[in-house]
Amino acid sequence: MVSGLVLLANFLLGLLNASLVFGTNLTGRLLASEAFRRHFHLLLSTLVLVGPALSLWVSKYSVFANGNHYLYRKFLHSTWGWTFTLTSSFIILLSLSARHPASLCLRHLSRLGLSGLIWWGCQRLLTLLEDASGTCYEPVLHGQESAASSAQPLLLLHEDQTKASCLSSRMQWRGYEVSQDVLILCLCCLLLVEELSVFGRHLHQKSPDGAPLRFVFLLCVLLLAVWVFLLLCVLAHFPKFPAQQLGGALGYLGWRGLYQGWFRLKPSWHCPGLPGDQLLTTKVE
Repeated sequence: MVSGLVLLANFLLGLLNASLVFGTNLTGRLLASEAFRRHFHLLLSTLVLVGPALSLWVSKYSVFANGNHYLYRKFLHSTWGWTFTLTSSFIILLSLSARHPASLCLRHLSRLGLSGLIWWGCQRLLTLLEDASGTCYEPVLHGQESAASSAQPLLLLHEDQTKASCLSSRMQWRGYEVSQDVLILCLCCLLLVEELSVFGRHLHQKSPDGAPLRFVFLLCVLLLAVWVFLLLCVLAHFPKFPAQQLGGALGYLGWRGLYQGWFRLKPSWHCPGLPGDQLLTTKVE
């Protein structure tokens, strides 16, 4: 009886390991392909542009039309936290599997720190611009309105109010805005594709790996799929034109400036380099 359970457990573990190897090999080679990396940003741009048109077909009674849905509360509001945690874990395990010094690992982790700094700066700047360009209004109750009850409700202007304080007081905010949700989702999607693309080269070099590295890589791939799905939900169920398109454009520019500009310089104290630089070519004996 016990030997039968042991054989069954070994069979299930072997099946899970084979599934993990097959799934990570397949997705690793896909993300490492030049065609996918070259056209992914175009696919994302198309999604941001045409996504709001899906609001004509989606149901307003869908579970994803509820802004308090679990996915929005647990993932959308902490997009950068999830991305940083899983991506940094992947970089650390990849460096450990190739036995590289901690200094090289920290240099590659600094890319995430710089990306997070860009995101923090965009948040602060956009918040300041929204507060400076918008105005807070309080709708007047119908019982307080003057003669023309059939007209639109009157709006009382409240000065010296920020957008956050205005909305928390259940008043109306009118002004220009840029969708920070779309910005961070686009930035994290592009960042994940760049950082995970090195796994295919890691497999091609037949470097040593293990289940932890493959498992974390698979979690990162699933996270990428979640971000794309959430982006589609936000665009389809909560369309805001052109705020979402501006957010997507800023996310694209952030990725372009970092991964297609700054990080392509020669690795040094002021540049961490591209994903995989010296990480897949140099080994420490």
